[in-house]
Amino acid sequence: MNETRLQIALWGVLPYLCLAVLVAGTAWRYRYDRFGFTTRSSQLHESRLLRLGAPLFHYALFLVLGGHVTGLLVPESLTRRLRISEAQYHAVALTMGGAAGLAAALGLGLLLYRRLRVPAVRRATSRSDRLTLPLLTLVLLAGLTATASSVTAPYDYRLGVAVWFRSLFALDPDVTAMAHAPLAYRLHALLALALFALWPFGRLVHAFAAPLGYAVRPYVVYRSRGGALPTRR
Repeated sequence: MNETRLQIALWGVLPYLCLAVLVAGTAWRYRYDRFGFTTRSSQLHESRLLRLGAPLFHYALFLVLGGHVTGLLVPESLTRRLRISEAQYHAVALTMGGAAGLAAALGLGLLLYRRLRVPAVRRATSRSDRLTLPLLTLVLLAGLTATASSVTAPYDYRLGVAVWFRSLFALDPDVTAMAHAPLAYRLHALLALALFALWPFGRLVHAFAAPLGYAVRPYVVYRSRGGALPTRR
């Protein structure tokens, strides 16, 4: 009985609590700290390692998130209708997902090394950074562990974790589907939920302020003695 209650609390209640904290915390942060929606860039302190680590981490993370969206939201029945066999799907997920995860971990490792190595960057580390950065590292490592474990102990997460994830949107959590998942997957999910709950209170909140409209902004024309030069501002 106690074990059942714990599973309901972890997989049926906790996700909604973390989502509520994420939404309410972001709204509060936007209302009272709008100018804090920033990475608090430390580029002036050191740029060489930043130029290597930041693009590697961010671009790889986009691929990781894309893989999660595909794996969790696309049901197995759809890929079967597209004539993609399970062997093909899992081979692509393992190779591409593993490579993207390793690249993201390498990029994050470079950024953490930079933060520890450069005194000025280390001094700029906030209290929230000391909590969110190690937690982000654990989330990535747990995800890589889950991916690697599928090589020796195959687990079809689309019949377990993905079913639980989609059931959350129907407001009818399939607790059993997640409770029977391997430990690495459950640990990865719990760490991710903790990260989402902390998201609004650190530098990760800058993801909600990405300048997506910059690429489609009209040109601003500057006039000089040599003629007008179109540029973006």
